[in-house]
Amino acid sequence: MQLAAPNPLEEPRMQPRSFVTARTPRNLALAAALAVLAIGLPQHSAAQTIISDTEIEDMLRDFSDPILRAADLRPEDVRIHLIADREINAFVTGGQQIFFHTGLITESETPEELMGVIAHEVGHIAGAHLARRGEAASAAWAPTLLAIGLGVLAIAAGAPDAGAALIAGSQQFGFASLIAYNQTQESAADQAGATFLETAGISSEGLLKFFENFRYQEVLSNARRFQYFRTHPLSSDRIEALRDRVERSSYTGYRLNNDEQMRLDMAKAKIIGFLEPPSTTYGVYPESDQSLPARYARAVASYRAPDLRRALALTDALIAEQPENPYFLELKGQILFEFSQVTNSIAYHERAVELAPNKPLLMIALARSLAESPDRKDIPRAVELLEGAIRIEKDNAFAWGELAKAYDAMGRPGDARLATAEQAFAVGVSPRAFVFARRSLEHLEAGTPAWQRAQDIIALTQPRGGRRDDGPRQRIAPASPGN
Repeated sequence: MQLAAPNPLEEPRMQPRSFVTARTPRNLALAAALAVLAIGLPQHSAAQTIISDTEIEDMLRDFSDPILRAADLRPEDVRIHLIADREINAFVTGGQQIFFHTGLITESETPEELMGVIAHEVGHIAGAHLARRGEAASAAWAPTLLAIGLGVLAIAAGAPDAGAALIAGSQQFGFASLIAYNQTQESAADQAGATFLETAGISSEGLLKFFENFRYQEVLSNARRFQYFRTHPLSSDRIEALRDRVERSSYTGYRLNNDEQMRLDMAKAKIIGFLEPPSTTYGVYPESDQSLPARYARAVASYRAPDLRRALALTDALIAEQPENPYFLELKGQILFEFSQVTNSIAYHERAVELAPNKPLLMIALARSLAESPDRKDIPRAVELLEGAIRIEKDNAFAWGELAKAYDAMGRPGDARLATAEQAFAVGVSPRAFVFARRSLEHLEAGTPAWQRAQDIIALTQPRGGRRDDGPRQRIAPASPGN
């Protein structure tokens, strides 16, 4: 499991602060107006940690692809991201990207429940709800601004109390229509998701069961709700409409096979093992639980404790039971690497890559072991693996960083500096990308693909007018590494 963000290269995010002094009725009205207007400004939340894990991401991809195809979407166009957060949440953003909180996975009891939530989010993508929600938010401003205008006029006419009341309550005029619109969108996503599930031959009972499990959220205050139910408000009407759909479906009662349930259980065990304190993991998966997921969780927790002897013993037992499970082998290689047994780790990472080829994270793990081994003859193979991983995931900042170190070890300073620039560019740190792209030109041959790529990065990141341009930038795919 690899942390992908926050990245140490990322710049600190600025948090907006506002200061309003209200000493007179007229200033009070102004303060209320500013508060209302602030609602429309982008809100910055704390940085969220994006994690990467091949085993979990493959499960999410396999659960999502049939639903995406049923929605007439190309699975290869939809990106899936995993956020390390106990909160139950999933959401979509522009560019057909779906984000899943780890808490959603650990709280899903069955694959059908998780696939139900996936189908709901796909319903938002297929319905272009993000774009339409922006239009609805803009339309909601009209009655809000009208009320503010009337309030200002009332103040000017000598009725400050009435004016302040109009301004203070103005947001309700717009919010009423916006809330109604959001509820309509959520219901539409439910029904679309149910259609996609049935088209894919999957029961929509899972989505209904997921909502019923958390129906109590409907009566909680917004601050006490899980994040998912703050952005996806439940209602009895929504649940009953979905229930009616399920009862009429020919797929009601259909269940996925036990293999899919095991994949979910293993993903939950891995998430808890890696992200929770070992003591918590041992409590959730006590020694009395000898199931495969429980033993997997305890192996990961022992590695993190750290208890090398116990971690290796538990992992060896898992490998003995399933010798061709690439993720057990990956875990053994990771444990050995982290405990400075780099040479011994290579065979396990090598076998994992053989069993699950073209998986960037597995390729990167093997490359790291090869690059760190005492035998410097392994470095060219490490470079080959890292270049291959980047061809699959061009914006993998971690891979670019490892490739920069490997190029440097091979005496390729131009490529090393360009890889560092690519790493910085991938995480949006323009000054660093600019500096290292410039430095790479000192060593790269003019006219080569690498030289041209360095020029592209310089053009996109160079300061303008003495200040760096932080506006939207065009994304240009990195040149194939090594060219």
